[in-house]
Amino acid sequence: MSATLERPTAAIATARRVPPSKDSRKLIRSQVRAGWMLLAPALLHSAIFLVIPVAFAVALSFTDYSFGDSWAWVGFENYSELFGDANFRAAFVNTLLYAVVVVPVSIVISLVIALGLNQKIRGLGFFRTAFYVPTVTATVAIATIWLWIYNPGSGLANGFLSLFGFAPSQWLSNPDTALPSLMAVGIWQGLGTKIIIYLAALQSVSRDLIESASLDGANRWQRFLNITWPALGPVQFFVLVTTIVGTFQVFDLVYVMTDGGPGTETMVLVLDIYTNAFQDLRLGFASAETVIMMILIAIFIGLGRLLQKADVND
Repeated sequence: MSATLERPTAAIATARRVPPSKDSRKLIRSQVRAGWMLLAPALLHSAIFLVIPVAFAVALSFTDYSFGDSWAWVGFENYSELFGDANFRAAFVNTLLYAVVVVPVSIVISLVIALGLNQKIRGLGFFRTAFYVPTVTATVAIATIWLWIYNPGSGLANGFLSLFGFAPSQWLSNPDTALPSLMAVGIWQGLGTKIIIYLAALQSVSRDLIESASLDGANRWQRFLNITWPALGPVQFFVLVTTIVGTFQVFDLVYVMTDGGPGTETMVLVLDIYTNAFQDLRLGFASAETVIMMILIAIFIGLGRLLQKADVND
């Protein structure tokens, strides 16, 4: 009996893999060539507008280049000077604070609103459009509107607070409220894109699973935690990455509303890079600051990836 069982096993183990025919190999090569041709535009775009600029920025960060004809290799001098610069330290801290608040708050609010808009309610199309309008509106226009809202004399914010007996506030001139005021605008402006992404993901969640869980007695929180939340895993990471990158690249909002003031209370990294590069003409110094910002973004994305893996494993 054992010999009979061993023979087919040995035959399977020693079976030779049939090599593909000549026509099959030609088909595979043609498919590979077609794939590279389709990828070529995206790869060329990435090389021209991403890889090459990043390589140049890293190289320039080790020089004293300042839009002139002559430049010298200075090694890590820009980096050592950078961490001794008061404006950079302020921009570094403010950008971290801005990201730590805006990223999680905007994601949570977007998910909650998306869950609400995913229900069968009246006026659903209007609400979806209303939430998305700030995303497609020019940031300069949004900043102008919020400058009026935060106006100390005739602004909507102080007018609303006065109804409840609160004293008027110097929203953008007060060091204690300037950065939080910008955070509120940044959170509000970025909701639309995340809501649309979450809505698309929520509509792909299996209704059968949700109905089965309801029949088994699961409440809304249990259905969300055990069915909806795991289904949003890949989307969560995409939203997290895009939010982190967008938050660290905040510029026009700050430039129009405060220009980094009062003092350096709202100075952020991109605004400081712009000032060093195009006002002070210190391109090497600004490139070193850009490299630091890229490293910081990579660290935040890496932490987000670790959190996502931990959530999946749990």
